[in-house]
Amino acid sequence: MEPRNNTAGLEFLLLELTEDPALQLLIFSHFLSMYLVTILGNLLIILTVNPDPHLHTPMYFFLSILSLTDISLSKSTIPKRMVNIQSQSQIISYTGCLS
Repeated sequence: MEPRNNTAGLEFLLLELTEDPALQLLIFSHFLSMYLVTILGNLLIILTVNPDPHLHTPMYFFLSILSLTDISLSKSTIPKRMVNIQSQSQIISYTGCLS
């Protein structure tokens, strides 16, 4: 009989950035500041372009869509990483990884 892999785990293990608690706080604050700047900056772009009819050209339309896409990506990845830093759990589910 041939040996084969019978792994049935539906989780992935993320690598830690550091084990030092002081550095983890610094990394968490860095991720939080990046997250806030990204969300606020993209919201500012969307709120600037949409109300002004002079900015309803294709270039600004695609800029708004790009900002919305950036917000969506940031909302799906950065909060999970910040939770992992705070909870000392480095596990992400398969569906969480796909999303």
